[in-house]
Amino acid sequence: MTVAYQLINKIYLNITNECSCDCVFCLRNNIDGVGDASSLWLEREPTIDEIKLALDTKVRELLPNHPEEIVFCGFGEPMIRADVVVSISEYIKEMYSSLYGRPAPLVRLNTNGLAFLMHPGFDVRRLSCVDVVSISLNADDAKEFQRVARPRYGEAAFGSMLDFAKEARGYTSVVFSVVEGTLSPERQGNCQVLADSLGVPLRIRPME
Repeated sequence: MTVAYQLINKIYLNITNECSCDCVFCLRNNIDGVGDASSLWLEREPTIDEIKLALDTKVRELLPNHPEEIVFCGFGEPMIRADVVVSISEYIKEMYSSLYGRPAPLVRLNTNGLAFLMHPGFDVRRLSCVDVVSISLNADDAKEFQRVARPRYGEAAFGSMLDFAKEARGYTSVVFSVVEGTLSPERQGNCQVLADSLGVPLRIRPME
């Protein structure tokens, strides 16, 4: 099973196939693999040691070059395994310092932002070991979020996602993303207004 895969000059970590959303634009509805991975469907969730081994192997394959980023993003929601995200992020920083004597690549978490619903009481300060938290906004209100992201938590998900973004920005860099073409121009503009009001940058990313 593929735990670490490469796309251009970035390494991606595929740590779960579970997700608390069922987004209408999700890649896994149409393809099995991304980058150099023929399939991102997991036989089971990898252990922390298996993730470390897969990451170490992929880093060594790239030497003498180093990845531009190491990204938690696969066929599932990484924050379902929040403890693993934190543990591996800390490991990346330690590994690069001890083995390579250089700063680690940027560590990015791609998430739907529903950590507070998936893990009530989650301490967002733990994500200070992650350099960038990219949150899929993809809607300008709760009903539209329900239509596009189809979260298992219903319309409460939208407000919880915004709360997560507001708290996380105090401990790491936060960015919102919207998939181009999934919203009307008016709603996409509303997303920009919303992001600006929260002081969070908005990235419009192409449909893949």
